[in-house]
Amino acid sequence: MNRSIIFAFALLSSLFFIACEKEENASGPNSSLTSNLVKDLVADTIVGLANGQPVGVGKYTFYSLENNAIVPSSDSNSTKWDIAFRGTSILTNAGTSGPGAGGAFVYTGTYDELKTVSPDSVFRKDSAPSSFAIPSGSNKGWYVYDPVNNLITPIPGRVLVIKTAKGNYAKIEIINYYKGGTTPAPSVSDDIKLKTQRFYTFRFAHQANGTASFQ
Repeated sequence: MNRSIIFAFALLSSLFFIACEKEENASGPNSSLTSNLVKDLVADTIVGLANGQPVGVGKYTFYSLENNAIVPSSDSNSTKWDIAFRGTSILTNAGTSGPGAGGAFVYTGTYDELKTVSPDSVFRKDSAPSSFAIPSGSNKGWYVYDPVNNLITPIPGRVLVIKTAKGNYAKIEIINYYKGGTTPAPSVSDDIKLKTQRFYTFRFAHQANGTASFQ
């Protein structure tokens, strides 16, 4: 069997082994707040290269922050999902991307210090193809691309503040972009860097009661 086909099948099969962990539930009056860790969420399987750039199958992975679960692509035109990943591109369920009441902005500061969404916050909506709530491109949103070492790394102090399809609030910190939650060493081959990318590890807090508090 062709090596690229074997690789594609291996990556596709890994979609079924994504780890979604519930870190903790808040107690007391704010028990509707949950914190979760997601490991190795596949964000568009790479099937080859074109002009030196990775080429995927062109599929977004849709995710429900409300339910901490992957949503089938057949429900992409519904309010069942809140955020979607394809390579470094991230969608929210609003505007041109979906029928939900979603949106997002990129907060500069640490995940832990973000305890409430400011009432003057402006949630952007996707407006394809010109703009998206979460900007794509090196140093424009959540990541930076190192062309010398061919690596993508999250920018410290960047938090995605999300309004879900239902209009609730969540915050996301993207921890890593590579399989196993470990960025390859600069010295490893580009082949390894290619095969292990597009596997998101991130943590998020979701507030289900409609308030803007993460405490």
